Formats: sequence, structure tokens, C-alpha cells
Amino acid sequence: MHTGVLVVTGTGGIGQAALSRLSIGRRVLVGDVSEESLASTAERLRGSGHDVTTQVVDVSDRASVDDFARTADGLGPVMALVHTAGVSPAMGTAEMMLKVDYLGTALVTDAFGGIVARGGAGVVMSSIAGHVGPAFSPELARSVALTPADELLGVPEAAPENFPHPSMAYAFAKQANRLRVAADAKAWAARGARLNSISPGLISTPLGQLELASDTGANMRALMAMGAITRIGTPEDVAGAIDFLVSPAAGFITGNDLLVDGGMVGALRVGRESLSAMGGH
Repeated sequence: MHTGVLVVTGTGGIGQAALSRLSIGRRVLVGDVSEESLASTAERLRGSGHDVTTQVVDVSDRASVDDFARTADGLGPVMALVHTAGVSPAMGTAEMMLKVDYLGTALVTDAFGGIVARGGAGVVMSSIAGHVGPAFSPELARSVALTPADELLGVPEAAPENFPHPSMAYAFAKQANRLRVAADAKAWAARGARLNSISPGLISTPLGQLELASDTGANMRALMAMGAITRIGTPEDVAGAIDFLVSPAAGFITGNDLLVDGGMVGALRVGRESLSAMGGH
């Protein structure tokens, strides 16, 4: 007997950990842009006895996302959405960050907000990158939170030329993700469902290791050293947080962002406040 449908976008380290933890007793739909990754993921899950459907999806394309959501709806009541599909600064251009991480997340929460079952929950992957940079102005925050998804790339501040380095576009996208989730939670609540985001710190996934080896790796290590827990995070650390947020135990939590970062952002904030109190800049 199945207890509804679990939908996971992205077959990277966090997506795989979420699948391993959440698939038991659920019909599973996995989406990714790579057919090869989908095939290997399906083989692994079916080998463990899970009921798995896969579908190629480009999260930056409205038609592709809507088709993916229709497939999910056809499998049964969608009780859990875990959106991990994304790209990192080491993988591409600012334009790619904006299309996949900024627009793509909005398209996914929009599409699944129309089909999620009562009692269901969604979790979107944001990032500490959205916490450590300058905060958006109130006007920009409202714009990225409330502009119709299909028009988000038209927000003037989201123009690729505003971001000399892909990491800047990534941070913009991830801050926008948190705001979008906060706004979209109202529409999800109208269906009796919840929506939250998670901001992981440095996680030992293939994508995370790629970032460590990039030109921003030294900064990432310095941030990690500031945290209360100075080890690198694991995909299972994030999967545990996802499991909580989609469970009934989190039934009064929605529209929020959960930091899973070993205390990095908290330490950074305390450091800034301490400097300010001492007259620093």
C-alpha cells in the first residue's frame, strides 16, 4: 500500500539522500535533465523494491515543468515534493543560475502548488549563499516574491549583466528562493499543504566538492571554519531536515527557511554584530 506520491527533482547528492530516506511506502517520481542519471537512480531504487517512475524535466521551462506535474498528479495524491534540481556557480554562467535556480524554483513551486494534496508538503533547496550577501531592498524583495513566475527574468535586477561572477547570480537566486517560498506558502495553504525551504551549508556532494575546488573554495572553507560545527555536512544531514519538514511533526511550519549549515550563518551574523557594536565596519 502506498501513502501517496513522493516527487524529487534532481539526482545529485541531496536528491539521492532524500530518495533513500523518504521512498519507503510511497510511489516515487524522479525528475532530472539527465536521462542517464534517471536510469541509474531508477535501477538503484527498484533494486530495493521501490515503485519508481522517472521523467526528464527541464525546470527552467514552463511546459516541461507543467508536464512533469501532470505526471505526478496522475500517479496519485502528491504528498511530498523535494526540489533539489539546480546548478552551482562552478557549473555555468550567471544566465544559467538565473534560469535554473531563480526561475526554475518558482516554476516548480507554482506548478505543484496547483496539484499538491491536502496534508502534503514541499521543500525547496535554497543555500546559505542567500543569507551571507547583502539583503534585498524591500522593493526588490516584494518583486521577486510576487511577480508571476513567467515574468521573473524580466525583473530589472535579475538581468545577467548585473552579475560579473556566477556566484553573485547564484546568491541572488537563492535569496529569491526563500522569499518566493514565503509568498507561495499562502497558495499552498489554500490546498491544505505546506511549503518550506532549506539552506544547506557546505555539503559533501559532487556539486559541493566542485565548488570547493573552484575559485571560491577558499572563501567556503573560511566560512565553514567559523561555524559551531566545523565539519563538512553530509547529504544525510540535509535529508534528515527534509524528512522532518514533510512530516506531520512540522505541521505548523510553513513559509520558512531552515538553515542546515553547522552554525555558519549564525556565527557570521554574530561576528558582524560584534564588529558593529565595537565600531567596526
